[in-house]
Amino acid sequence: MKLEGTDFQIKVWNELNKIPSGETRTYKEIAELIGYPKAARAVANACGKNPYPITVPCHRVIRSDGGLGGYSGEGGVEKKRLLLENEKNRK
Repeated sequence: MKLEGTDFQIKVWNELNKIPSGETRTYKEIAELIGYPKAARAVANACGKNPYPITVPCHRVIRSDGGLGGYSGEGGVEKKRLLLENEKNRK
């Protein structure tokens, strides 16, 4: 699958693909991992623009305070919660 977006978005989405099923990272952790430690909000925005919300697992990215944040995929935040619960149960 060829991802189309800005260079920043593609960096974010490629990093999301590295998060193992059943695990989460924070927006801040993703920002740090891609070399933009102060860009947590921009990471959240890139997640919101993700054209493949389950294949590119933006549901595995949460807020630093443990909150779920948003989810642009069908079903919104409740779907994000279910995806995370299902992955944790399979682990």
